[in-house]
Amino acid sequence: MDPTTTLQAVQAWPMEDQLEFVFRLWDQLLDSGWRPEVTDDLKAELNRRLPAYEADPTNVRTWEQVLERVRRPQ
Repeated sequence: MDPTTTLQAVQAWPMEDQLEFVFRLWDQLLDSGWRPEVTDDLKAELNRRLPAYEADPTNVRTWEQVLERVRRPQ
């Protein structure tokens, strides 16, 4: 199945299933040794956020909280 056909099929799935697919695909890519490029924009964003984290390392979200927010219907 080619990527375009696969994407069209996935788009017909419920949002929860689409997210699960994305998370599992991402994990599979990482398990296969792929590492995303750390771009200058990403470095700048991380450098922007680091002082806030260092000022209060308890002001963070758990992975479960992030997932809940992503999966929440809008």
